[in-house]
This record gives sequence, structure tokens and C-alpha cells, in this order.
Amino acid sequence: MRRAVFAVLALAIAVPAHAQSVEQRIAAYKHRVELLEDQDAVEDLQATYGYYFDKGLWDQAAALFTPNGSFEYGQRGVYVGQAHIQRAMLLFGPQGLAAGHLNNHMLLQPVITVADDGLSAKARWQGMVMLAQAGQNGVWGVGVYENEYVKQKGVWKIAKLHFYVTAETDYDAGWTKSAIPMEGPSALFPPDKPPSEVYRAFPGVYIPPFDYKHPVTGKSLADIPQPPDDVVGRK
Repeated sequence: MRRAVFAVLALAIAVPAHAQSVEQRIAAYKHRVELLEDQDAVEDLQATYGYYFDKGLWDQAAALFTPNGSFEYGQRGVYVGQAHIQRAMLLFGPQGLAAGHLNNHMLLQPVITVADDGLSAKARWQGMVMLAQAGQNGVWGVGVYENEYVKQKGVWKIAKLHFYVTAETDYDAGWTKSAIPMEGPSALFPPDKPPSEVYRAFPGVYIPPFDYKHPVTGKSLADIPQPPDDVVGRK
């Protein structure tokens, strides 16, 4: 929300308030309200995706994407188009959450940046994962979402969803004793493209680039120095 407000305030600052006509001030406030409404719509859209994904409602989750939208989870590769996205989600289980299964993917700390024209947006989210099969196993996980959205015919849709897995661990063993490696591309439902970025989760360290600039310094955080990693070839 703050990013949308800043974008509108920048318009007002360009022309001092005392020099603006009543019509200009009304137009600026109208634009501000529109961007704030867009920000709320994007937040609702992503939250809706989270609820669908948690319960294995793959058909409903995939329908939130644009026709050529993309879905990328960890190192599984990139799936393009609603049909392929729905198929990729089947790798997490059948349509509808099976009895005794837990598949929670919580979405926290959103920073949503709506473009000035109100037709596209980007957002970064913190993801917390809780997976389990009753009587068998449990998994804790964390990660970061870097997503893109577009408004088509007045409706916001997901254009790109990318979940960077930061760490996964066995529920009983905990973070100090267990580090579960990420799954690679599926042979059953191969992705349309290889992973867009090659990295390792915990105990490796990788910080996904930020889609927004530092709100105080204005500097970009899109190219963050990363720790060396000879496995993925990062020096």
C-alpha cells in the first residue's frame, strides 16, 4: 500500500499543491484511490491463491493465472499456461486435499508495487510452509515469493508466480539436524522451461533479488552480492 501511495504523492509533489487547480487535485486524489484499490485487489488475489493451494484446489488456483502465466516452485522448473500450471500442481497431490494431509503455504509480509498506469504490479511475500501426512512425516519450510500481476478487462490475475524455497526441514529433527534438499524437475510432468535461477536452499544461502527499490535510499536491490557457491558455479 505504501508503494502505491508514494507513486501518487510523487505526482502531487511534481506540481506544488498551491499551484494546482481544483481539477488537478481531484484528479490526483482519484488516481491515488485507484492505485490503493488496485493494491488491495492484488493482495486479495494472492491471498485467494493461498487458500486454494493449501486445500489442493488446483483447478481453482490455476484459473487465477493469465492464459500465458507462469508457475515456478523451487527448482522444479517453469510451467507456462493454465493447463500446465494445473498439471504442475498435481505433483503436490490429487485435486482436493487428501485425508490426513497438511499442505499449508502461508503468505506474509507483502510489499506490493502497483504500476502508475494501474495495469500491472509486482509483489514480494514471505512464505511459511507446513506439510504433513498423519502418522508418517512432517516438514517445516520457508521461502520468498517474487510475483507479477496484470489487470485484464478490469480483473487482476497472476502473470508470474515464483516461490524461492529458502529452507525445508524434518518436523521432528528440526533446523539444526535436518536440511531437506529441493526437488528437481519432474519426469512425470516435465516443466516447459528449466529453473530460471539455479540456487541451493539451506544450508546454502541465496537471497532472491528484490523487485522494489529501497524506500529511503532509492537504491536498487536487484543485484545483491551472494555468498560463493561452487556447486551452482557462483563465485
